[in-house]
Amino acid sequence: MKRETLFNYARDTFNAEPEYLWSTFPEYAVLRHHDGKKWFAVVMNVPGTKLGLNTDDVIDVLAVKVRPEHSGSLRKKEGILPAYHMNKEHWISVILAGPLSDEEIYDLLSESHALTTG
Repeated sequence: MKRETLFNYARDTFNAEPEYLWSTFPEYAVLRHHDGKKWFAVVMNVPGTKLGLNTDDVIDVLAVKVRPEHSGSLRKKEGILPAYHMNKEHWISVILAGPLSDEEIYDLLSESHALTTG
């Protein structure tokens, strides 16, 4: 999945626009609830070695919140890693160009949105 595809889905489904908050990381984008401004996802471009992968290639990942009781089993799936720079019990990182289907990524994004409401 490409970033723009994800951002279009977030815009259409959650009325969320990507926000670029850090000048030192200009490609990092936060998706927030439009009313409360609470984050429900972060898209980052990270060297694979920082994700525990055997590559220096920069990889787009989506960090989303999941139920703690599901995080362990989700991380066993190819394309899902422990969260980068987030609480690893509650968040996971999804490789956007990985093996997950668009629908699987949308489902994880929707779950994160629901878990961060309120």
